[in-house]
Amino acid sequence: MRILLTGKNGQVGFELQRALAPLGEVVAVGHGECELAEPDAIRRLVRTVRPAVIVNPAAYTAVDRAETDREPAFAVNATAPRILGEEASRLGAFVVHYSTDYVFDGMKGGLYDETDATRPCSAYGQSKREGELALQDATRHHLILRTAWVAGAHGASFAKTMLRLASERDSLNVVADQWGTPTSAALLADITAHLVRQQQRGHDPEAFPYGIYHCVADGATNWCDYARFVVGEAIRSGRKLRADPAAIRAITTAEYPTAARRPRNSRLDTGKLRHAFGFELPHWQTCMQHVLQQILSA
Repeated sequence: MRILLTGKNGQVGFELQRALAPLGEVVAVGHGECELAEPDAIRRLVRTVRPAVIVNPAAYTAVDRAETDREPAFAVNATAPRILGEEASRLGAFVVHYSTDYVFDGMKGGLYDETDATRPCSAYGQSKREGELALQDATRHHLILRTAWVAGAHGASFAKTMLRLASERDSLNVVADQWGTPTSAALLADITAHLVRQQQRGHDPEAFPYGIYHCVADGATNWCDYARFVVGEAIRSGRKLRADPAAIRAITTAEYPTAARRPRNSRLDTGKLRHAFGFELPHWQTCMQHVLQQILSA
């Protein structure tokens, strides 16, 4: 089986190279091998590789810059999934694509499930929602995994930023009124590999439960408590930091204005994923402990 993987240098793409390797030949590409803002480049790539599976974690993720830099954001997040879906349909290939909690406005009181109306409140969220719809229109043989607050040992992340700031400053101010679930890139990669294996080994591909699924770790927290957890774990591991968890002060979103509006509630219900595929999802703290072990030992 040949698998085409985009975004190989991103947090999820990096972990997917490991997780997908036992399943077949992985052709991993990054920005240098294929510019996803160029439809013709995408078509050439897919027609050259002729994969059985396309896994697309690549995305334009500069949330604030997307407010004024809309064209490249929508090219990568909306148009590229459509092109990948169209090319996959020609080949009879299966597509795994990743979306985001930002397709919701964050105003719901409880967990968001897959049937909830999407109301993106940022250009980034709008571009990702358009990508979902475009892929759905292009091919039935897709999985769209909506995730949130992704963290990995490879590349930039909130956890790395907090560790750097805690080493430089005596105190930190972190938003405490936005809620979600930190989810490790490794967990997303391992789940993806399981899903690809199941789809490819099924006796009847048409019977596979395609569609949109929410895919995050178990539990929830806010950014401030998340930062306190990261710093506390680092100190317990022997890292010398200037700021400890008690020196991390909770602030409101209004006290930390950004160009793009963030959803206050990014908690996603994973019941559909767990029931369809029999997953038991680990708690976010367990996932982050593994990520932090890698970061701190680097």
